[in-house]
Amino acid sequence: MSFTGFKQADFDIFRIEGLEPRMEAIRGSIQPKFKEIGEALVEEVALLTGTEMFVHIAQHLRRTTNPPKDTWLALAPTKRGYKMSPHFQIGLFDDHVFLWFALIYELPHKQRIAEAYLKHVRKTKKTIPGDYVISFDHTRKNSVAAGSLNEKQWKEALERFRDVKSTELLVGRHILPGDPLLQDGQALLAFAKETFGTLMPLYLTACKAGS
Repeated sequence: MSFTGFKQADFDIFRIEGLEPRMEAIRGSIQPKFKEIGEALVEEVALLTGTEMFVHIAQHLRRTTNPPKDTWLALAPTKRGYKMSPHFQIGLFDDHVFLWFALIYELPHKQRIAEAYLKHVRKTKKTIPGDYVISFDHTRKNSVAAGSLNEKQWKEALERFRDVKSTELLVGRHILPGDPLLQDGQALLAFAKETFGTLMPLYLTACKAGS
């Protein structure tokens, strides 16, 4: 089966009450699509990174009461997990699809990676198109438009990422439920590959700095 995109019903899953009913819907409707996305993109992204990549689909196993507000798949260079590596994510909240290059709080060597970006702060800022978005916490919906940050604000954001353990750095794109792109699976896969390709310099710098 080839990936056909996301429908409003996929977003509506996050309005289902209760952990088990919501997880049942995620496992039945969203995770099979994540599997298709992962199979379609993992080799493509591996060609971009120059290393083998692995697909990780969030299972939310630590949850015992509260249902997940979002869910995702990750493409990472490690087979055992993704949280401690620079990686790429595709996922959903109830009101958007997100495509991220992600550096989250479990990542070791955050300081070294931040310093590598700060060393060429203007270059790293220019890597990110103005219509992309930036988040500092993967658990929250809110983000800022990359184009709204001047060089000083970008530098301050990187310093906060370096100095505050809980601060993360996610850069990418959001797609709203009504966007026709979501109805065309092949177009969405191409859009994701384009996004990750654009952000590849940030990924490669992070991998080099963290090695």
